Amino acid sequence: MAGRRRPTAAPLRALALVVALTAATLAGCVPADQNGATVSAPAVVPAPTALSAVDGPPFRLTDEVIVSGEADAVAALQQLVTTRTGAELRRFGGESGSAPGRRSDREAAAPSIRLTLTAGGPAESYRLTVTEDVVAINGADAAGLFYGVQTLGQLIARDGERWVVPVTEIDDVPRFAYRGVMLDVARHFHGVDTVKAYIDRAASLKFNHLHLHLTDDQGWRLEIASRRLLTELSSDSAVGGDPGGFFTQADYRDIVAYAASRHMTVVPEIDMPGHTHAVSLAYPELSEEPVISEHIREIARDYGGELPVNGVDYDGMAVGFSSLKINDEATYEFLADVLGEVAALNPGPYLHVGGDEALGTAPEDFAVFMARATEIVAGLGKTPITWHEAGAATGLAPTTVGQYWGFVTPTDGMDEKTRTFVRNGARVIMSPADAIYLDMKFDADSSLGLTWARGVTSAQRAYEWDPAEVIDGVGEADILGVEAPLWTETVRTLDDIDALAFPRIAAAAEAAWSPALGSTEQRSWESFRHRVGALGPLWSSMGIGYTPLAGIEWSTG
Repeated sequence: MAGRRRPTAAPLRALALVVALTAATLAGCVPADQNGATVSAPAVVPAPTALSAVDGPPFRLTDEVIVSGEADAVAALQQLVTTRTGAELRRFGGESGSAPGRRSDREAAAPSIRLTLTAGGPAESYRLTVTEDVVAINGADAAGLFYGVQTLGQLIARDGERWVVPVTEIDDVPRFAYRGVMLDVARHFHGVDTVKAYIDRAASLKFNHLHLHLTDDQGWRLEIASRRLLTELSSDSAVGGDPGGFFTQADYRDIVAYAASRHMTVVPEIDMPGHTHAVSLAYPELSEEPVISEHIREIARDYGGELPVNGVDYDGMAVGFSSLKINDEATYEFLADVLGEVAALNPGPYLHVGGDEALGTAPEDFAVFMARATEIVAGLGKTPITWHEAGAATGLAPTTVGQYWGFVTPTDGMDEKTRTFVRNGARVIMSPADAIYLDMKFDADSSLGLTWARGVTSAQRAYEWDPAEVIDGVGEADILGVEAPLWTETVRTLDDIDALAFPRIAAAAEAAWSPALGSTEQRSWESFRHRVGALGPLWSSMGIGYTPLAGIEWSTG
C-alpha cells in the first residue's frame, strides 16, 4: 500500500528510586485499608513505577485550595484544574494585603497543593502524595514536576457534586529517555495551532519529543532562507489535490518554543534521498527521473492521482519512486544549505534525515548518500537519526540513531539492519508499524487511516508488545526510546488526528514510560483497558475527540 509502505543517554532506571512500598503495591495490587477492606487504585496512564492507594477521606478540590511552588508548574496545574472542574485554584500569596512569601491566617488554614523541585532523583522523576489536607508533588527537575501535575490531573474524580483527589502515594520514573510522537505535515499540511494542540495532547501523556516529518514527495513545509524556491514552488500541493502550506522560520521557532514550555524537544526530519519529489519542483537539476514500477501504477489505480513526473506537483500516495542525484556535488551543497539552517533553528540534539523507501536509488548510491548526509549532520553538532533501512549502508556517522518501523515480528531483514546501529555503538528508537503507527485504521469501516500494517490495529494490539522483545540482540540498554508516528495521507484536521490517535497513543505512552509489559499487574491489557477508559471524561474536557474503541471500559463520570 501507499504512503509509508512499511513492511512491505542510557534508559532511566526505576532502581534509582528508593520506594518504601510493599511488594504487592509495586506489583500494582490493590491494597487494603486498616479494616481489611480493599481500596480502589486510581487510574493513571502511563502506569507509574509504584502506586499505593490509601484508605481515608479524599482531598477536596474547591476554590479555597491554595497552590504554591514553581511558577510554571503552578500555572500548568491551574489551567488543568480549571479545564477539568471549573475550579479556580488560588496561588499562594494571592490574597489582597498578604505579604509575598508569607501566608495569611486564612491561607495557612486552607487545603493546599505544593509543587516543589527536589534535586537528586533520576531525570524526569517525581513523587506525588495526597492526604485529606495536602497534595504534594516533588519533582527531580522541572519536567518531573510537570509530569506529576499531569498525573494529578488524571487523579481528579467527581464525587457527586464535588471534585476530589483520592488519597494516594506515587513514585514514578520513566523507563526510556526518548518518548516521542511524530506528525507528518508533508502529506497534508497542519498549521501551527494544530501542531501546538498535538503537543499539549502528547505532553499530557508524558511524551517528551515531537518528530515533525517536514518534507516528502507531496510538499516541502519549512522555509529555507538560502533555498527559497523550496517553499515558493514546492509547498502548495498535498495528497488528493488538497491545499498545501509551509512554516515560516518564525512559525517554526514558535513551535519549538511552545514545545519546550511543555518539556518537549522538536525533532525535524528532512527525508532523503527518496521522498524528494517536491525538490524537483524547485530544483529539477538535483532530482533523478521517477522510477515507475508496477507497484507505483497499482497505487495510482487504487488510490487515485497521476503518475509522478519530475517538476510537476504530485498528490498521490505512492512512495519509493523519487531520488536525489547521488553523484552530483550540487546535491551535497544543497544538503549543507538545508541541514545547516534546520540545525540552527533547533536547540534540540537530533536531526532526522530519513533514509527510508529509497527504491529509486541504487544500493551502492544509497550507502554513499547516507554516509555523507549523516556526516553533515554530525558536523553541525547534532545527532543524526535515520529510518532503519540506513543500517544497510556502510560509513554512517557513528552516532547515528536508527528508527525501526518494521513489524513486532520482524520480516525481510529489517531486524539485521537495525542491529547495525547497535553494533556501531549507537541506539535505536522503536516504532513498530503494526502496533503504534497511529494512522492505521482502528476499524475496517473507518474512512480514516490505512491498513497495510497487518490490517486493522486494535487498541489491544497497540498495547501488547514490549520494546525490548522485538529484535533479537536489541535489548533495553540498546533502546533510546519509543515513538508513535502519525502519517497523514487520510488526515486533514485536528479532529482526524484525535480520532486516529486516541486512545491508541496512550498505549505507546505506556510502552515508553512504564515498566516492562507483564512485569506488574498494571502493565497488562486488562488493567490498561480500565485505566485508559477512565480518562474519557478528562479527554473530553480537554476537547480531545477520541474514538471510544470497543474492548475499553469507558467512564462517563
